[in-house]
Amino acid sequence: MKLATYLHQNLQRVGLVSDDNQSIACLQLTDAEHALGVLSLVNRAHKAQAFPAIDSNHLPLDQVTLMAPIPQPRRNIFCVGRNYHAHAQELSSSVFKDANADPNAWPIVFTKVPECVTGPYDTVYLPAAVSQQIDYEAELAVIIGTGGKNISRDQAMSHIYGYTVVNDVTARDVQMRHQQWDLGKSFDTFCPMGPWVITADAFDGLNAQVRCWVNNELRQDGNAALMIFDIPTLIETCSRGITLLPGDIIATGTPAGVGMGLKPPRYLQNGDVVRIEIEGLGSIENRFEI
Repeated sequence: MKLATYLHQNLQRVGLVSDDNQSIACLQLTDAEHALGVLSLVNRAHKAQAFPAIDSNHLPLDQVTLMAPIPQPRRNIFCVGRNYHAHAQELSSSVFKDANADPNAWPIVFTKVPECVTGPYDTVYLPAAVSQQIDYEAELAVIIGTGGKNISRDQAMSHIYGYTVVNDVTARDVQMRHQQWDLGKSFDTFCPMGPWVITADAFDGLNAQVRCWVNNELRQDGNAALMIFDIPTLIETCSRGITLLPGDIIATGTPAGVGMGLKPPRYLQNGDVVRIEIEGLGSIENRFEI
């Protein structure tokens, strides 16, 4: 299933997207559940509650405004750095220069604050007074369905509710300025997400093809099968001594081709458009403006 959060006639609703991506049907939820977006469906599944009824009326998808499927995550987004070998190499002398030289040792995990989440087609705002080195990172994100602590790698995939697309937008100069990355990753609008959540039974997250274009120029093209730490390992790692909650989001890392890794570096400028597509899942496209 493809599950989306959307606006129609100024009302926020949660709906089921048709297989051909042409229409959406509203789900019969309470107003409080609609306000949570797709998180309300994750909560229902976690409590073993029935999937809500579906309205018989279908709206053309182009008549609604798609929002981030989980507009306000319940807490910070777990993010993984240096999770593709080629990306580890392209930033080995900059972002990763002080990290363990062996990229296979442990995943690098940081967070983005919930408030940086924005919609799949919303404007991303460049904080020009703070940073001149804004970069893109195309990523597959995992939505946890069944929470737990110390989840084993063998059981990890059964804890996934679904997947979505994110752009882990990064202020590189701010990221490099601090020993922790959170500030450079968490500016307002720095996490476009969407266009929907596709449930785990309908998508193979272990073989997802992740691509990114900047102004129609292909910059990133990598497959999740080439991750240094695969999705089960990431879930196992993030849950070591930490209880993962239903609706938690794990962004799984980005392939090579980020702006900082190009020679010379090519950072995002006012008016640039970044499109990220994960084959079989969907795409997001955001204009960057001051």
